[in-house]
Amino acid sequence: MKQSPIVSRTRELLADHNLALKKSLGQHFLVDERVLERIIDASELDVSTGVLEIGPGMGALTERLADRAGAVLAVEIDGRLIPILRELFADRPHVTVVHGDALQVDLRELMERHLGSAERRSVVANLPYYATSPILMRLLEERLPLDRIVVMIQKEVAERIMAEPGTKEYGSISVAVRYFAHVSWVCSVPRNCFVPRPQVDSAVICLRIRREPPVSVRNEDLFFRAVRAGFAQRRKTLTNALSAAFFGGKRKEELGGLLREIGIDPNRRGETLTLEEFARLADGLEQKLEKR
Repeated sequence: MKQSPIVSRTRELLADHNLALKKSLGQHFLVDERVLERIIDASELDVSTGVLEIGPGMGALTERLADRAGAVLAVEIDGRLIPILRELFADRPHVTVVHGDALQVDLRELMERHLGSAERRSVVANLPYYATSPILMRLLEERLPLDRIVVMIQKEVAERIMAEPGTKEYGSISVAVRYFAHVSWVCSVPRNCFVPRPQVDSAVICLRIRREPPVSVRNEDLFFRAVRAGFAQRRKTLTNALSAAFFGGKRKEELGGLLREIGIDPNRRGETLTLEEFARLADGLEQKLEKR
């Protein structure tokens, strides 16, 4: 079977530069033209858009971003790939390649420096499996000036993000992402779309950043503490989980009364609560904690 041009180019670049892929960095390069186009379509790019790409790898997605966006900032953790990427995009002055770890570099400062003139900014990336959740939550929690985030991630993680209350997949990341963004499914990506082939399937999701959260909470830090507590021990009732997380296993009767006051059965488990119920819970907990 004849290889596609993008597969051939990826293999040639690896061979020409005598590069062995690093398992520790989860390096699997997307080489499927149709998936690349789906990602670009979901990103809704034009010349007014500045794009942050995390983990450009061999530049297959970067190339398409450069064709559509007004500016592209590509942050790559593997220093061995930097000269390759800079050579590939030497004739594209609106593409900037930066060596750095997306969990460590000052993303806000980099975006301001390289994408500051853009009317709107987006993240479009094939995120490494080993750091998907930390990177995604950093992008959201730091409230970077973003319009949307279009990412390819492990399919299992995408399903958890999209999950509904009461399902096995529903978890703290489901609640947290919904707090910051409207989430939609773009497409599934089978493992044969990568070089080398990973052991899991992937998916592309689109997060349209909310200007305001869908619920109002008095204490955002406490809200996320309550969410984490609700999912920390999934077999525990909400009363027991909150008691363990906030009161050292005590004040269960008081917590039961609080839950009844805000319309939540004390015997429910955290994974059944909606975003709105977690918001009511956090506000009620803040009142209790103020009286300690």
